[in-house]
Amino acid sequence: MIEKEVNPHFERFLFDWKQKFQFLVGGYGSSKSYHVALKIILKLLEEKRTALVVREVYETIRESCFSLFEELLIDLEIDDKVKAVTSPMQIRFPNGSKIIFKGMDKPQKLKSIHNVSIIWLEECSEIKYAGFKELIGRLRHPKLKLHMILSTNPVDEGNWTYSHFFIKNKGQDDQVIFLDDEELYKKRTIVVDDTYYHHSTADDNLFLPASYVEELEKTKVYDLDLYRVARKGRFGVSGTKVLPQFESMPHDQVMKEIGAIYRPLYRNGMDFGFEDSYNALLRMAVDDKNKTLYIYWEYYSRHKDDPEIAEDLEEFRISKERVKGDSAEPKTIYYLNKRGINIVGAYKPTRLENVKKMKRFRRIVCSDKCPNTIRELRNLTYKKGKQGNTIYDEFNIDPHTFSAMWYGLDDYEVVDLKDKKNQYKAFKSIFS
Repeated sequence: MIEKEVNPHFERFLFDWKQKFQFLVGGYGSSKSYHVALKIILKLLEEKRTALVVREVYETIRESCFSLFEELLIDLEIDDKVKAVTSPMQIRFPNGSKIIFKGMDKPQKLKSIHNVSIIWLEECSEIKYAGFKELIGRLRHPKLKLHMILSTNPVDEGNWTYSHFFIKNKGQDDQVIFLDDEELYKKRTIVVDDTYYHHSTADDNLFLPASYVEELEKTKVYDLDLYRVARKGRFGVSGTKVLPQFESMPHDQVMKEIGAIYRPLYRNGMDFGFEDSYNALLRMAVDDKNKTLYIYWEYYSRHKDDPEIAEDLEEFRISKERVKGDSAEPKTIYYLNKRGINIVGAYKPTRLENVKKMKRFRRIVCSDKCPNTIRELRNLTYKKGKQGNTIYDEFNIDPHTFSAMWYGLDDYEVVDLKDKKNQYKAFKSIFS
């Protein structure tokens, strides 16, 4: 008989072994790792099992997972029966159960592991998706029910943990929703098929000092990304947004606003792709007076050759609308012209110049009928260098719709009315 006071929010989790997968996500100090370790100890005391505890880097295990198990054994007053061995790192139980520790940076050592019925992936967002799939293959036992526990602080929606357990291809036509993460934040625990979801924050840890929570609250002032992850325990966008003025709006409302513009400027821009990248064509309207860019139509495809693209863009052959395309693809531009589509190569300034240009718009409004544009631009952030510095011409994704915007607007200059130096240039571009 073991008596141990635990946080109420984790009571059900400790003894619930119905699902194969158990995914725990939460903020700093929520005690999720503590309760995962306790859950494994209790299970291995009850049944003879082999559990595998994994982190991406083996050297990080001793001071994290292994140390946590050692502290728990002492706290439970069973360290005289359940032994923590440091070489190799193992926890050995009197009934023959054991916990072994491995790092994904040494995958060859996983091949010698047999009859593992429980795997814990600590900080699973740091583990590569290929590693996660490899571990699923290592989870096998001839008789015992199999379980995989994954715990992590949330990162961004681009991480595999989000696309695998929540929403795959978010915002795209082939979007698949396993669970809307917003629903988890509201309900806190949810079971979907064979996965048990658990969300926690520092508020769920009754043993946490108030001073720790106060420090987490302070992050809201100086680092909103850290506040989202550490305090709220939520997925989202990490880093500095490239287009903080970007917004989406119902299509009818977008068209109404465009209709109210005095002499709107209509532009079409296209980026080309095939295998890994996409063809992206946007119809846009500019409100020059209010420095607002509207995106109201998109074409987005890949794995299509030039004849197929031309067929898809038949309406542009009929309408004779002018399209500005990536000048690095002269053969495609030539072919589309031969098919009657009015497309020309765009002037191509540097990526940094284009980014600065787009940031001069006070608003960038996108119709909800352009899901791929919304997906790419709403959460577009700058890349970080190895030293943590922001790289202003590299992004977290390859945004094809952003490139389409650049090409379509290559003859338009977004100028602030106070910028006397460029007013004449802007005047020329507007009426050219």
